[in-house]
Amino acid sequence: MRLSALSATILWASTVPYESAAQVDLYDPGVVQEFRLYFAESNWDDLLDTLFLAGGDDRLTGDLTINGTFLPDVGVRYKGYSSYGPDRIKNPFNIKLNHVNAGQRYQGVDKLKLSNVIQDPSFVREALSYEVARDYMPASRANFARVYVNDVYIGLYTNVESVDAQFLDIHFGERDGSFVKGNPAQVDLNGENSNLSDTPGTDSTDYYPLYTLESDHGWGELLELIDVLNQHPDSIAELLNVDRALWMHAFNFALINFDSYVGYAQNYYLYRDRTGLWNPILWDLNMSFASFRLTDASLFFSGFSIAQAMQYDPLTQLNEFLLYARPLFRNVLSNDTYRRMFLAHLRTIVQEHFADGSYYTSASAMQNTIAADVLADTNKFYSDAMFFQNLDTTVNDLIDYPGIKDLMEARTSYLSGYPGLSGEPSISEVDHTPTPFSLGTALAIRARITNADTAFLAYRASSSERFTYLEMHDDGLHDDGLAGDSIFGTTIMVTSNRVQFYLYAENATAGVFSPPRAAYETYELLTLPGPGDLVINELMAYNENTVRDEHGDADDWIELFNPSGATVSTEALYLSDNADDPFKWALPPEQVAPGQYLIVWADDEVNEGALHANFALNSEGESLYLYAADTTLLDQVTFGVQYPISTTGRYPNGTGAFREMFPTFRSRNMVLSTDGLDWALQLYPNPTSGDLNAIVRISAPFEMRVLSMDGREALAASERSSNELIRLSTTRMAAGPYVVQVWNSEELVQQKFILTE
Repeated sequence: MRLSALSATILWASTVPYESAAQVDLYDPGVVQEFRLYFAESNWDDLLDTLFLAGGDDRLTGDLTINGTFLPDVGVRYKGYSSYGPDRIKNPFNIKLNHVNAGQRYQGVDKLKLSNVIQDPSFVREALSYEVARDYMPASRANFARVYVNDVYIGLYTNVESVDAQFLDIHFGERDGSFVKGNPAQVDLNGENSNLSDTPGTDSTDYYPLYTLESDHGWGELLELIDVLNQHPDSIAELLNVDRALWMHAFNFALINFDSYVGYAQNYYLYRDRTGLWNPILWDLNMSFASFRLTDASLFFSGFSIAQAMQYDPLTQLNEFLLYARPLFRNVLSNDTYRRMFLAHLRTIVQEHFADGSYYTSASAMQNTIAADVLADTNKFYSDAMFFQNLDTTVNDLIDYPGIKDLMEARTSYLSGYPGLSGEPSISEVDHTPTPFSLGTALAIRARITNADTAFLAYRASSSERFTYLEMHDDGLHDDGLAGDSIFGTTIMVTSNRVQFYLYAENATAGVFSPPRAAYETYELLTLPGPGDLVINELMAYNENTVRDEHGDADDWIELFNPSGATVSTEALYLSDNADDPFKWALPPEQVAPGQYLIVWADDEVNEGALHANFALNSEGESLYLYAADTTLLDQVTFGVQYPISTTGRYPNGTGAFREMFPTFRSRNMVLSTDGLDWALQLYPNPTSGDLNAIVRISAPFEMRVLSMDGREALAASERSSNELIRLSTTRMAAGPYVVQVWNSEELVQQKFILTE
């Protein structure tokens, strides 16, 4: 969403987009996917039941096609809690694509989560809920899939993106932090479950039945969060992304999504990002829009009606008694500002999705897309009539399922008059000086703010940093114009070519953010770097096993380096291997600090993560370019034939000319006088027990042969027309010493090697 363009400085609202895919997107909401599972065992259903009831992660191996693409030897198990039933034909699936074949993925995805659409006659609750959530926080993509087993149609499923390492890569730019799922092994209908209270005690083992650790570490960090949340809530902002928690609460209460933290205290994840803050992540939204009404842990601990759901007070768990503690809500919202922020987020969700009826347009489009597949689904849990009716009105099976339209029209009307959702301040005319700005200078940020008692600016250089908060003033002393003119201002020092910021203002009644989706969405100021601020430092175009990416692939890589004295953002920068297409691949927004390295995987696999480019390097040689958005060429390198043992890099590091060197992945480039990379003939491995690799640096064409030490030809002479890597087979040679000879019309070179047993 572009808000304004100010001279050479760019100001816009941004969030992290998904990379586009060349084929139909696995999670495109307008396309019903087709999944076909094939099992050799005719009793596959009984086997999956047995595996599910045994617990653990054992899987039944089968083959899968996704939209016609064949994926062999995937691992399948049933998933779910109340959605699973041993007597059901249509059970939810968890499918692991790399169960047998390491690295097997579809559009970068290695795990599929298929929900059987139980507790939702409308079929759209889950996909619609995730669509709303993605505007305000990291949340899964979701659509629908026809599922067949051994070519028998099982039914239409919701296809939900897994919250896993790839999800973390996309939304947090890394996956190494502590990662926890709030889902008790057995839900206690009269207990606290995964509510983040400290009731279990101080021993991490007491928390094992309540939380699942998805990372290799994290129990100590989780207990630290729980301790501070319960015993020192005034310090919770040091460990918790409070804004993300407020958005999750606002979502749950707006959509009456009570099969969540605010109900039985389950169905969420927590991820501790590189800034040290824990981030709540939504999960399992199939019972949103008041399909689940069994408890609220407070006044309606024994359940609530549809009429009560329509007018559920979003501050009930703050102001009323709690049968089961909800510290992530009550202890956080006990802070007056956090409470007003929560209500501001609730206002935004209601205004942007429900007051204007846009949710209904989306839901109707989804139903139109899936209608034929729903009607063909003989294993669904509700009638065809209920499918069509439940988008608008209540239908009854074992319980009443509210019509989404009836519910949300009534809920929107109720919330629109709720104290704190109206009477908020106004923020407009967001501006800054100087324009453009430069590194190391003072940057004044101003806005017209009315009906406010206080206001602050939150700013940072990138999503990999915490926000810094500064109070804004209307006193004529803070680059704000005249005192009392409703122009508030403050000044920051620019330490990066990129600044992300948002504003918040409040009075005694309500608060307001600008932009409204802050802090998930922010304003951005960007000034482009110049040549030399960020450089191509090293590249490897022939990677066999030197290093591997996060998926275990030995792909080409490009190392960027910041030799300057200021942090450089990669926003609006591009890498290309074609001078006629300077904007071939847009670098994701990363902050590269002075002296820091950034690795880009040139593997033409953009779905594997944000730092995977849409092109691969040519090992026979080509040019690589780094461009800015205004077409300024920031750096370039032209390289020749590449070999698996070496890279092309700058020496001295960051500033020197390019030369062949041994790999120095994400570290200072070093050159040794004895590295042998200037030899006319280089052999490796030496000694060898198998094939021999030869790198020839004399001019082609040339001839090559292998001689035994008594002068006999072990491999006859052959002519080579180029300098690519040569692999010599030794299968017909006896163990012992040999000589490789290479010659052209001008010179002859030779090297010894040893062939071992």
